[in-house]
Amino acid sequence: MAEQIKPELLQFLQPAAVPLRIAVVESLGYLPELRQMFPLAQLYGIAADSDRLAHYAATGAELMVCDYLAAPLPLPRGSLDYLISDLTLEQAGNPQDIAAGFSTYLKETGAWLTSFRNLRFWAEIRNVMDGHYYHVAARLYAKPEFQKLLYASYYKDVHMRPQRREAPSGLIAALEMAGFDNVHDDLETEFWLVRADRSMPELALLKSMYTADERKALSRLLHRIEYGVALVESVTSFWQLYDKISLFPDYTANFIHETVFHHAQFYRQLAAQTDAAHRAALQAMQELEMGTDEQTGGM
Repeated sequence: MAEQIKPELLQFLQPAAVPLRIAVVESLGYLPELRQMFPLAQLYGIAADSDRLAHYAATGAELMVCDYLAAPLPLPRGSLDYLISDLTLEQAGNPQDIAAGFSTYLKETGAWLTSFRNLRFWAEIRNVMDGHYYHVAARLYAKPEFQKLLYASYYKDVHMRPQRREAPSGLIAALEMAGFDNVHDDLETEFWLVRADRSMPELALLKSMYTADERKALSRLLHRIEYGVALVESVTSFWQLYDKISLFPDYTANFIHETVFHHAQFYRQLAAQTDAAHRAALQAMQELEMGTDEQTGGM
């Protein structure tokens, strides 16, 4: 049988004295280190076995009994910065339901940290070649399959790091001769560690600075200006919102770049109706937009 996974998911995180909300599902061993890394965080420990929870009372985590394979987590939707759980989908009857369900507990800027056993690991292949398969009641995944599952479950950005175990001498060469690809030492990767984010990195900051309702109102006005819908009224409303919620050129230019499709048309429409009081802000946004276009090759 493959060795037990080493609990290393916290390498995706950087310690900080910030009031994050972090839930750990079944992998309760992360709680003590999380408390050290994030002293101001609200921690939640969730497990199906209540006896295991008692060992982690000293972490100050809120401890809850729940079998995540059979019931929703006892947490508000959209409330977590991080959800952490090793090998979460290995026992899941419908893994995409679990993966998509977990995404609903994350903030728009949140991430799920998990892991999976590599189907292409040398020991798994050797067992099958010897006529043995020890995971009849479990699901194993290859890296592309797991990535596809996550992207289909509403995650927008996925990063993976390998946990490797060296093969016996000569075995990898023999597997390669037999036709097994070994890109990035995949055949010696026993587990893949995964960080799956709800948002692309360039959107995460945009989503973190203002409320969902404010961003929704801003996005709606940007599209109305882009397509010339009630242009005078839309531009006036845009600048009123700009002043009301204290927007600033850097943020607004980035938001426009990620939201609007026809950048030149948008700025042309906006400039045509912008009053003198906002000309300086408009010029700053246009200059930032030009700089972004140069970095991305004008895309």
